[in-house]
Amino acid sequence: MTHPDDPRGGGAPAESATPALATAPHPLDNAIWTALDGPHAHLAERLGRAARYPADVYAFAALDDPADPAAWTDLHRLAGAATAVRVKPVDVVPDGWELIRAGRGVQLVGASLRAEPDAEAVRLGVDDVPEILDLVGRTRPGPYLRRTILLGAYLGIRREGRLVALAGERLKPPGWTEISAVCTDPAYRGRGLATRLIRAVAFGIRERGDTPFLHAAADNVDAIRLYESIGFELRRSSRIVEVRTPAEFTP
Repeated sequence: MTHPDDPRGGGAPAESATPALATAPHPLDNAIWTALDGPHAHLAERLGRAARYPADVYAFAALDDPADPAAWTDLHRLAGAATAVRVKPVDVVPDGWELIRAGRGVQLVGASLRAEPDAEAVRLGVDDVPEILDLVGRTRPGPYLRRTILLGAYLGIRREGRLVALAGERLKPPGWTEISAVCTDPAYRGRGLATRLIRAVAFGIRERGDTPFLHAAADNVDAIRLYESIGFELRRSSRIVEVRTPAEFTP
């Protein structure tokens, strides 16, 4: 169709015109699914059109198409009857599923984020997990579990041998890597440590040819303001739910 401002005027399209191609879904529209269906497939517990991470890695499940009842049936069978499970993004919970709680999150992309290595940042490993869990428990940046470190590179900054700041990689949809677990010990805030680690993690992501992105709770305005100030841009908002699967299986 001719644009209304086109000086050539309007009129019906020619019969020989090539039909418009359907737009492929963006990998970030359903980031947990595209990660589990792609780069994190080796970690996926999967049944048909539903998948999840192991419970001690990342306590979320995903659906190939959250609007498809068949995908919810697969999730029911994967998770088991009368089981609590967290899923995102979800607009509508099917009948028979108990909604335990719901919230909103935002997704930001770092296409214009300046990435650079940091001489003080150290790569953390499995031996550092107890210290990571202690810092995460005191700062509450979001879910971090015993084996979350398997998802990607985690960097930290130490002061007098003590871990005081953290950031790392979580979801990996094709072409993208999520920056997660960004936190700083309260005694060391206001010194730019979190920003330095975000840039350092992003440097490793860019070195692989991926683009960094991240998630935040929609009401965490301070964190969102920080991310936007260093080059992240808001991409979308989505609904996050925790639901309980039906007690009975349906054919």
